[in-house]
Amino acid sequence: MTDVPCSTFIIGKSGQVSSSLLEALRAEDNRVFACGRPEIDLLDPESVRRAILAARPKVVVNAAAYTAVDRAEDEPEIAYAVNAAGAEAAAKAAAEIDAAIIHFSTDYVFDGSKRTPYVETDPVSPIGVYGRSKQEGEVRVAAANPKHIILRTAWIFSPFGGNFAKTMLRLSKERREIKVVDDQCGNPTHALDLAELVRKVLPLASAQSPDPRIFGTFHTVNHGETTWFGFAKAILEGAAQRGGSEVAVLPIGTKDYPTKAERPAYSVLSTDKLRDVTGFQLRPWREALSDCLDRLAGSPHRVAAERSQQIGGKFA
Repeated sequence: MTDVPCSTFIIGKSGQVSSSLLEALRAEDNRVFACGRPEIDLLDPESVRRAILAARPKVVVNAAAYTAVDRAEDEPEIAYAVNAAGAEAAAKAAAEIDAAIIHFSTDYVFDGSKRTPYVETDPVSPIGVYGRSKQEGEVRVAAANPKHIILRTAWIFSPFGGNFAKTMLRLSKERREIKVVDDQCGNPTHALDLAELVRKVLPLASAQSPDPRIFGTFHTVNHGETTWFGFAKAILEGAAQRGGSEVAVLPIGTKDYPTKAERPAYSVLSTDKLRDVTGFQLRPWREALSDCLDRLAGSPHRVAAERSQQIGGKFA
């Protein structure tokens, strides 16, 4: 815990997004502070308030969440406690000290019945406990703090933690063929690109007289869409180019891979609002995946500054 005012207080310190935020933000600001369990626990709202008031940041970034989509069906109370009540506690505490809050949400707030990219004003209709708990979190965060930025994102991958890309790489060492669902469509999103976006948004959110357009809900994903099969194929082809094993990837339907929680068949997000309001836009997901695979293979060839240049914008 810190007793010195910090510029940015990150809730979470070991997940994909929080790890990416720490890498992106601490490179230029040593007043970024991340706090996770046991010091701060979204299941304990008072621990959230206590930590934020002690840190007195200009911006709180809530990068912690309950993300076990299938397990949430059996643990709805925990999912709602973390994703709704815990998020609300963070937003309220930030409001107490006139700090803005950046909160991450998900494409799973939509039911997948649309066949063109979802925009921020489309009606939400989550079809599982996870999506419903995140949608409730959006509502509570917005009500608790007028200085809120809710970033809906999707299909997160990174060099950190557990994710689909790392699972595919692991399976490629264990199997000669991998079957992957080909009838669910979305936007693969690099957590490090998300972090770079947050780095550029922070000065806008913490300004003395911020442009009110910066607050609200924004869709924030890498450019381009694909299916889980298409994503897996790109991952394994990229790995093979870097010396990995060549593995056959076979498309299957959702019905052939039953899960406890239903997933939206189409959850592609439009980022037009983000571009129109801020001028920022994340690069194509295939470019981001190439960087991630370089990191995972131990031979990165692009530096963070190059990645940052690809998220330029009006206010940069």
